[in-house]
Amino acid sequence: MVRFSKKNLITMAGVIFFYFLVLGMQAGGLISKFQEINLMMLGINIILAVSLNLIVGFTGQLALGHAGFMAVGAYVAAILTMKLHQPFLLALVAGALAAAMAGFIIGLPTLRLKGDYLAIATLGFGEIIRGAANNINYIGGAAGMIGIPRLTNWTWLYIMIVFTVLVTVNLINSSHGRACVAIRENEIAAETMGINTTYYKVLAFALGAFFAGVAGALYAHYFFLIQPVTFTFFRSFDILVMVVFGGLGSITGSIIAAAGITLINAALQQLAVLRMVIYAVLLVVVMIFRPQGLMGNWEFSLDRWLKKRGAASGPARN
Repeated sequence: MVRFSKKNLITMAGVIFFYFLVLGMQAGGLISKFQEINLMMLGINIILAVSLNLIVGFTGQLALGHAGFMAVGAYVAAILTMKLHQPFLLALVAGALAAAMAGFIIGLPTLRLKGDYLAIATLGFGEIIRGAANNINYIGGAAGMIGIPRLTNWTWLYIMIVFTVLVTVNLINSSHGRACVAIRENEIAAETMGINTTYYKVLAFALGAFFAGVAGALYAHYFFLIQPVTFTFFRSFDILVMVVFGGLGSITGSIIAAAGITLINAALQQLAVLRMVIYAVLLVVVMIFRPQGLMGNWEFSLDRWLKKRGAASGPARN
């Protein structure tokens, strides 16, 4: 049962206000085409970063194949709308479920591995997906799928962002989430306490893949075109950088990092190759001075913020 406390009401009002603010700016022509593209990429990156943080940050499994799950969601959704002429909602759900199924299939055998071995196995999965897409003529092969209907808009994107964050937060604050965190902290101790570590690792992996599939479907239906080259190892690495940059185990950090990195890339886009050097230097500086990430494992709390505001506005002492 949902508690409509002051905190929940303020959060809900803020979420609704931001949605209508951006919608109004779009309607008023205050957001340029370039800004809109970056806004959509920002939202897609938030979904990807939050979903990967569930696997890497909260469950402690180093996975490098997240772009593979994104590709599954993108291609399945594009096939349903472009070739089979199905509704976008059905395509979105189907793409997400297909990615989740792929996460389950790859997760069940590989999540018994640990550390570098798991990273290599998931990296291999991502490359298998990309290689398969390169050689299937039905989905365009290396040329990809062109002419995908543009069905992703701000409303769809915002609903999926809120849905992703809401599900992830509720999972982490449940007994399932505490089991995932226990596995991250000490897997042997978790097993000793009776936690089915394989079950919870596969659960986190499949759920993270599900939301990566959502991001892939949204991506495909905004940019008209998807190609295997879009979903390389470097895409998986970019998502991992966002998670590490924001803080392992912090959903707030993933959101801030995804937004920050997307905006930095957009701001430096005119600098060609030099922007990658500047981008890399910024990341190195952050990792040197803030190795735990921007937020560490800390989450933004409205209660804490209101208390600080109340203390700051209290009567001054003589």
